Amino acid sequence: MHSTNLLLEEPIRMASILEPSKPTFFPAMTKIVGTLGPKSRSVEIISCCLKAGMSVARFDFSWGDAEFHQETLENLKAAIKSSKKLCAVMLDTGGPELQVVNKSENPISLQADSLVVLTPDQDKEATSNLLPINFSGLSKSVKNGDTIFIGQYLFTGSETTSVWLEVTEVKGEDVICLIKNSATLAGPLYTLHVSQIRIDLPTLTDKDKKVISTWAFRNKIDILSLSYTRHAEDVRHAREFLSKLGDLNQTQIFAKIENVEGMANFDEILREADGIILSRGNLGIDLPPEKVFLFQKAAVHKCNMAGKPAVVTRVVDSMTDNLRPTRAEATDVANAVLDGSDAILLGAETLRGLYPVETISIVGKICAEAEKVYNQDVYFKRAVKYVGEPMTHLESIASSAVRAAIKVKASVIICFTSSGRAARLIAKYRPPMPVLSVVIPRLKTNQLRWTFSGAFQARQSLIVRGLFPILADPRHPAESTNATDESVLKVALDHGKTAGVIKPHDRVVVFQKVGDSSVVKIIELEN
Repeated sequence: MHSTNLLLEEPIRMASILEPSKPTFFPAMTKIVGTLGPKSRSVEIISCCLKAGMSVARFDFSWGDAEFHQETLENLKAAIKSSKKLCAVMLDTGGPELQVVNKSENPISLQADSLVVLTPDQDKEATSNLLPINFSGLSKSVKNGDTIFIGQYLFTGSETTSVWLEVTEVKGEDVICLIKNSATLAGPLYTLHVSQIRIDLPTLTDKDKKVISTWAFRNKIDILSLSYTRHAEDVRHAREFLSKLGDLNQTQIFAKIENVEGMANFDEILREADGIILSRGNLGIDLPPEKVFLFQKAAVHKCNMAGKPAVVTRVVDSMTDNLRPTRAEATDVANAVLDGSDAILLGAETLRGLYPVETISIVGKICAEAEKVYNQDVYFKRAVKYVGEPMTHLESIASSAVRAAIKVKASVIICFTSSGRAARLIAKYRPPMPVLSVVIPRLKTNQLRWTFSGAFQARQSLIVRGLFPILADPRHPAESTNATDESVLKVALDHGKTAGVIKPHDRVVVFQKVGDSSVVKIIELEN
């Protein structure tokens, strides 16, 4: 049986596998989201991360205070300025995350086959047989035989830092569990996850709302990662909350799918969200291990067909402590790209890992190699068939632009846009060449002041596979009355030449609006 995903037009030359990867301005078409934290928050390290290929910086508010994250963000701004690399800001909410509270921060050793009590009394000290938790309703949610996982990053395959418990008795508000494996828990907080049990807490907690209305509002974040999204209503509620916070009405919401409930309601969530994050850490313990890949493939395919970014997490866990990924992890990254993922999200690897820059660099190289053998032809036909007929005007032009670029072997597609929608539609058809998205700011007013929109749209495209934004001069209109707006086009071409993706005599496909019509044209460059 032939695979429909990876059909190479010509066999891979074994010699080509041994050739070193060539460094490029765009390390890969697939984007990399890096989580900034203790090991990756200096200006110098962030600059190196940006140069290595990070295009979205994630701020995880399940730990750390606003002051800590603000200092890191100021360093990110300085790094962007010095490296001249654009970067989007993603805020990851804490959500209804259950945690064990260890005020002493002393390591706690748990021995297999002994008992441990989970208690909501946070005044008690954490010990080897008593763990205080931040949720008083656990005893009402679980029953004998249920599975509970506890650990700083839950199960990574190494069971020395995470523990697996089985509920044996519920006594008042306390839950007594049998420890299934020996482990040592280190640090002040550990995540607690009850497998396949609904926890009755709001998805957007009061703490999350406070962080969004202060830190996120002040810093005009580009993307909100909504942890533990379980229903489409969670996304609608978050969107309604953001809509009342000035510029945050432009912030995109990415639903983070972390449990069986979110998986069961996936189609409805996808319709409401701007993108999806597959949080394989939690999913991997809510689902049997042999089922995780099936959900990943199905979910990424649905995102692709909807033209919404799909982000995959937990790919190179071993690089938290090691300079090289395992062979399985390297293959996993490549398979995520071949599945159609837009971005790879790095968590512990860059947050507290010893090699944040090297991790980003290696993941980028693996993505670039996988992209070379990505079967764009099969994908394109599948996407066109899925959309069906009649297509909308914009969808038809966008798919035609990609088809034309492939036929003439264009080096890039240049797309003029103000909302970013046209550029995202082109990227939906996965062109094998970069899409330079020239975002033309729009002038708007609320009758009190004039503002330009465009910066949000440019940065938000940094999580979409193959899209590379340029923010144009606001004096240039997105809709031109003449056939070409030479000055804006020249800016885009010069950027492409500087990036090394456009050379003399190359062909370039240009997508722009002329009056009320969308136009695709092919230009051949001279010297």
